[in-house]
Amino acid sequence: MTLSFRAVLAASALVPAIALSAQAHAQAFYLQEQSARAAGRAFSGEVADTGAASLWWNPAAIADTERAEVAISAAAILPRGKVIDNGTLIRRPGQAFAPVGGNGTARNPINNGVLPSGAIAFPLNDRVALGLAVTSPYSFTTNYDQDSWARYSADRTRLRTVDIQPSVAVALFDWLRVGGAVNVEYTDASLSNKLPNLLASLPDGEQRLKGDGWDLGWTAGVQLHNDWATVGISYKSEIKHKLKGELEVSGLLGPLAPNNLSVSDARAEFYTPAQIIVGGRFRATDALTLNTQLVRYTWSKFDAIRLGAPINTAIPENYRDSWSLAGGVDYAVAPAVTLRAGVQHANTPTQNGDRDARVPDSNRWNYAVGGTFNASPSLSFDVAANYVDFKDTTIDRITAAYVGTLVQTPIITNGRLDDAHAVVLSAGARLTF
Repeated sequence: MTLSFRAVLAASALVPAIALSAQAHAQAFYLQEQSARAAGRAFSGEVADTGAASLWWNPAAIADTERAEVAISAAAILPRGKVIDNGTLIRRPGQAFAPVGGNGTARNPINNGVLPSGAIAFPLNDRVALGLAVTSPYSFTTNYDQDSWARYSADRTRLRTVDIQPSVAVALFDWLRVGGAVNVEYTDASLSNKLPNLLASLPDGEQRLKGDGWDLGWTAGVQLHNDWATVGISYKSEIKHKLKGELEVSGLLGPLAPNNLSVSDARAEFYTPAQIIVGGRFRATDALTLNTQLVRYTWSKFDAIRLGAPINTAIPENYRDSWSLAGGVDYAVAPAVTLRAGVQHANTPTQNGDRDARVPDSNRWNYAVGGTFNASPSLSFDVAANYVDFKDTTIDRITAAYVGTLVQTPIITNGRLDDAHAVVLSAGARLTF
């Protein structure tokens, strides 16, 4: 096998390992369901709220915690939608363009899942507190049928991340809280997709990749507050991820058979975006609190996936910076019961002409309701339900197998994401002691 052909195979396998879809969530493959309390108001005002449940958004949230607090949460994510072929074509060497074939409609390719999260805060004195949040900001599974029209770009993908965020926060003044944190993130990925043989009558080959790695980022934030308003600002850094894993290519026949391989040291580097978060909580009456939050994502950092030696190449992704905007309300209907509602809009970082079936992302609206029941002065329960509505969009990224070789095989993708939506059901508990 030539080095260039090995590079082509490894690159085409590594790209989908990283750029997977988590369609039911904030944007692209980022998950925001890190608190049931937050989900109930569509993730508005989290950067300005207090307590362990807000640690993911702002480490300053625990600065003047009076008692130790534990918050746990889980979200059941139920996505639905169709990824439809509108005439995708493939051209094998020496042949004319022909339909890619296979099942032309992939229904619900993104699997249902449960996302857990938790956080704890300990006050050292009346102004300083330590905290720890454990979340999973990039995790999901996609599963296309083996005969799907999208099989050459997406078959099965499984991604799991664990973000461990130790934090420290200080109330510098009665009106100012500050906080900082380190994000220690573990990533584990596995995936497969099909490879075309030289004749349509031959069964497809396949490539499989699995890999993992530990990486570091950081978070810093402030909160300014008085008796009726709190404004929060935080910055979550981009994280440079480095994955090391194994790549296997099998099922290539005829002249391609010598290119079946097993690589035990495949490596890739890529960035997940920074977040600039600004929000506020405003007490309109003794019972009513208004919430708002704007998040700017630097998804343009995910411009390419860079593969190390001996491959030494880069795969363009061309994501763009994006944002989300949310508004919501908390209303205390009784001393033990608070109801919530909210709405969030987010635009996708994927661009027309660069969107493939593995990341069928689009602009979306998130509608939320929820509430809290205080079972005692130290124990409360949170519940929330979200309905996420995705705009229909194109699946239109032109790809090719074996790029730069004599058997280069272009695939002109022409598909759509239709009728996509998700229901997210969240529940959690908060305990002080």
